[in-house]
Amino acid sequence: MIHKLVRTQQLPISLAEAWDFFSSPLNLPDITPPWLDFSLTSEGSESMYAGMIITYCLKPIMGLPMCWVSEITHVAEPFFFVDEQRIGPYRLWHHQHRFREQPGGVEMTDIVHYALPWGLLGELAHRTVVRRKLGRIFDYRRSRLAEIFTRPPH
Repeated sequence: MIHKLVRTQQLPISLAEAWDFFSSPLNLPDITPPWLDFSLTSEGSESMYAGMIITYCLKPIMGLPMCWVSEITHVAEPFFFVDEQRIGPYRLWHHQHRFREQPGGVEMTDIVHYALPWGLLGELAHRTVVRRKLGRIFDYRRSRLAEIFTRPPH
């Protein structure tokens, strides 16, 4: 079964600032929960491009290390990009990052389509662990982004 997670957040930054921040894999460690022990293993790049490969390791379950390979498959600067898992725990991971200019800032939307392996066991894992854990990861990200992009009053 394919699942969908959608999160939208308003950020008080320009479209250019949003693109600069989110299109750099070097910022991933700062918006990933510390309990995942995330480490980027690929080299940074000046600018994102379709076909770019990003590698990283994390410890999502019981401290067990897991390495991922993601590919940036679509880029329409500064409005959206898509990353797709090539190697990792999911049968499908398709993550759209969308940015839309709004009065006072940018609306950022994450749309993630994902599926787990293992048939019924995967669905049971989704209902009991994965859905909640993904929610916590994106809750953390929302909170961190609010901290990073909070502007002091004038």
